[in-house]
Amino acid sequence: MNQQTRPAPAGAPAATQIHPGYLSGFGNGFESEALPGALPVGRNSPQQCPYGLYAEQISGSPFTAPRTTNERSWLYRIRPTVMHWGAFRKVDPRLWRTAPAHEVEMPPAPLRWDPVPIPPEPLSFVEGVRTMTTAGDAGSQAGMGAHLYVATRSMQDEYFYNADGEMLVVPQEGALRFRTEFGIIDVTPGEIVVIPRGVKFAVELLDGPARGYLCENYGGAFTLPERGPIGANCLANQRDFLTPVAAYEDRDAPGTMLVKWGGHLWAADIAHSPLDVVAWHGNYAPYKYDLRKFSPVGPILFDHADPSIFTVLTSPSETPGTANIDFVLFSDRWLVAENTFRPPWYHLNVMSEFMGLVYGVYDAKTGGGFQPGGASLHNTLLPHGPDVDAFEKASTMELKPHKLEGTLAFMFETRFPQKVSRFAAETPALQQDYGTYGRRLAKHFDPNRPEAR
Repeated sequence: MNQQTRPAPAGAPAATQIHPGYLSGFGNGFESEALPGALPVGRNSPQQCPYGLYAEQISGSPFTAPRTTNERSWLYRIRPTVMHWGAFRKVDPRLWRTAPAHEVEMPPAPLRWDPVPIPPEPLSFVEGVRTMTTAGDAGSQAGMGAHLYVATRSMQDEYFYNADGEMLVVPQEGALRFRTEFGIIDVTPGEIVVIPRGVKFAVELLDGPARGYLCENYGGAFTLPERGPIGANCLANQRDFLTPVAAYEDRDAPGTMLVKWGGHLWAADIAHSPLDVVAWHGNYAPYKYDLRKFSPVGPILFDHADPSIFTVLTSPSETPGTANIDFVLFSDRWLVAENTFRPPWYHLNVMSEFMGLVYGVYDAKTGGGFQPGGASLHNTLLPHGPDVDAFEKASTMELKPHKLEGTLAFMFETRFPQKVSRFAAETPALQQDYGTYGRRLAKHFDPNRPEAR
């Protein structure tokens, strides 16, 4: 694969070098070419493209969307996508489900799962998707799917794109290489990658079997949240998002094109690689982000702020202030609030929360049941909060400044109730007693002692 690289500025120390092969920024109008002069200048669709390429536009929004939300890129490729097409046949999606999917009915209770073991049989990234919950309706372009993935083999002459939703991938174990139409993206645990709807890619394993989380966004594309009174800085900064430079494969070899469309998985035989984009420009492209660069803000005097201040990316809805999805991060940070119960409070929320843990310990669940690679679901208006160990520790500890370190938890939060899949309901990883963890909290009420215990 040919690839253009971007060197670091002369004299820059190694720690500040831009990763070769990436362009920095979020939502920018990028341009990149893997061969000099491959990108037409001054026009998008010349009568004849350089190098005998075809011009093709991919649109992530309606043509007439406002400029601030209009997403599209022009691709200059060896063969247009219609030449990568064939007679499609429906194939088994295995454990991948799409909303609306009402497979089981679960009693109203919090749910939690142990890490799903990585199986011994060969599974590609697409074959290894295990749906945990679905919400909304993919056909109405609203809601999401929360999935786990396990992968034990690289995709060999297999290519995939998702027409149902944008894909936010959160690796938990094992590094991945996404070979995309736009270029190459490498991600490791602690980073995320976002693949827009309709973008073709293949996934390679870089250091053995892999496991992680996948949010399939049926609604508006992920964007950065408004900072409001926070101002111009902190949270996720635009410069830390990385989009790949142009790369292409000019390879004639039998392969398979997999397309997820209408909630089903389809396959067609192809005779060449569809990752053949030699140059591109636009603002509709895959990107990655290192979660450890997130700059959290929080209370510096008293009380515990709402977790929305930790939003990395948001998928907006038609209702202002109500997200289709919020991707929320709980990472290393200082706790300094005085006379304050510092973990999350006990609450019921109209938003539903699917949570995962990449590494470390989540501060509201210190009893050992929430493990890296595991997941939990606190659905719409179901009660939840710290377990007994976290409550007792936070209620009695000396309140000096304390730094949470070595932790990385996240949440896919949506305005829709989440429906549990049959796999999630029946897997041995489901913790059968988690819904009763609140019963282990002690009664501390004493009408004769008005002072705090």
